[in-house]
Amino acid sequence: MRSINPCQGNSHTPVRQRSRSVRAAAPGWPEQAFQQKTEDDALKLLYGKPFETSDKVTLEVPEIAENGAVVPVSVSTTLPNVTGITILVPENPSALAASYKFTDGTMPSIGCRLKMAKTSNVVAVVESGGKLYAASKEVKVTLGGCGG
Repeated sequence: MRSINPCQGNSHTPVRQRSRSVRAAAPGWPEQAFQQKTEDDALKLLYGKPFETSDKVTLEVPEIAENGAVVPVSVSTTLPNVTGITILVPENPSALAASYKFTDGTMPSIGCRLKMAKTSNVVAVVESGGKLYAASKEVKVTLGGCGG
């Protein structure tokens, strides 16, 4: 799996503060998508197509995050032929929080910690067989993590 993720918390993923060096080292880094303010604009740049809701995408997030600076998120799926998982937080200053690309034979499961500015839905989008599938859940943030 090639990770192009600014999430905190995983030792194998880059931290946002190190993202400049990661972008230089990671061909295909979707820099423009990470700069988008809306979920739709970020998804359009990443995939160019809409998603459909699916019960085959499992998104695990807390109902209440006492500290928005470290919100644990995990995504997995039973869908076949997964080529990517993307996490969006529409109420953050930049909607795209993380994007992972998978190679054949990789277990489609990720975990990270996100920063959330305020209460928002967290949206997990899985690319499988050329289509997009998604699940979302609301996380209530009591202390903001993106400058709050």
